[in-house]
Amino acid sequence: MEDGVNYYISVAVLAIALLVKLPALLRRWRSPLVRVVNALLLMPCGALLFSAPPTITFVNRTTGISNLSAVLVHCFLCGFSCACLVLMEYWRGDTDVQAGTRRRVRAWLLGYGVLVACIAGLFALGATPVERPRDFDTYYANTPFIREMLVLYLLALVVAGIVTMKACWRWAVEISTSDGNPDAPGGSTSLRAGLLVLVVVSLAGVVFGVSKLFAILARWTGNDWDRLNEGVAQVVSLIGVLIGLGFLVPMFGPRFAARIWRPSLALIALRPLWRIASQPATGAANASLLHTRWYASPEQRLLSQLTSIHDWMLRSRAHYSDDLRAAAHARAKEDGEPEREAVAIGLAVMLRTAAADRLRKAPTDDGQSTRAALALRSAEAEYPDLIVHISRALPRVTDAHDIDVDAAPDTFRSGASSSREATSA
Repeated sequence: MEDGVNYYISVAVLAIALLVKLPALLRRWRSPLVRVVNALLLMPCGALLFSAPPTITFVNRTTGISNLSAVLVHCFLCGFSCACLVLMEYWRGDTDVQAGTRRRVRAWLLGYGVLVACIAGLFALGATPVERPRDFDTYYANTPFIREMLVLYLLALVVAGIVTMKACWRWAVEISTSDGNPDAPGGSTSLRAGLLVLVVVSLAGVVFGVSKLFAILARWTGNDWDRLNEGVAQVVSLIGVLIGLGFLVPMFGPRFAARIWRPSLALIALRPLWRIASQPATGAANASLLHTRWYASPEQRLLSQLTSIHDWMLRSRAHYSDDLRAAAHARAKEDGEPEREAVAIGLAVMLRTAAADRLRKAPTDDGQSTRAALALRSAEAEYPDLIVHISRALPRVTDAHDIDVDAAPDTFRSGASSSREATSA
């Protein structure tokens, strides 16, 4: 069974994609686009299943027809080629399929239906007594009727691959050029990734078909290029994985990015601020922090940390210093920082100092804290991701000496300059 492991892995990936698409098929089975997408997954799944050497042996011995599995693979590949072309027609057409699109779809279905019938008929007319699980194409390249069958299915595969590759590439480029459009649909990055995967799949199909054609032509001229045929056969199972990924990425990509990828990046960025917020205000543990289960998702962890940080900021409000914030902000602007970064640096200096003052129970100033709280609220309204930027700014003032409110500009200046010197070094 080791020879068929790669094939069965690809079949499993495609089967998962089919199961994911199944609810949509059951809800919208009247939609031709939904049906063709499922066919586009089913056909390579069947082709890879019947391409696995253990399956070939089982089918041939069960039916008593030598190499029957080979012709089944060829029919599935023709069905896959037809599904690709039909999908391109629906993609190019309007939402409400126009009459021209229907005519072209019927033409493709009829043409490939005749092709499958010809492949079955030519196989029945030919003679393939010797079972060839791995080199059927080249072994029977000179056999009457079988050679015509091989050329037909390979040409169909190459033509469909070229058309699909061009259409997917053109669509991916259109999505790339519309990324700057605020009205562009969401999830365009995942859709583009899925289209690019299908471009690679189509290119691999073209290379596969052309390589086999050259190997067959070599046999016609008395040469032996069987290694070329064997080489592409080694990677054919990867095509199934790519096809499955090509449909799974657009479906699950936006969800993965929103619930796992972006929250994980935000959690990493929040570490400096979280370390300050999680420091106990007394010798006891900080019981006010929200704690998440070990199995909590990144999205849940991010929400918990943001809530705890905001609670900590509220408890530290009495120690805010608006003069310190304004001085740090002004100094950052003098150093050439953009406005958003300068705002974040000013607030980072203020929050770090507030944390230190709260630990040593320093005196508070209601006027300073009120003005600083208003400035913080205004900045949060203007910059939705302000907390993350504050956290990223904290390491730039971490190495500064304990900040004294009265000497804030000088202290921040020394801390910022030392940070810049360390960066340049």
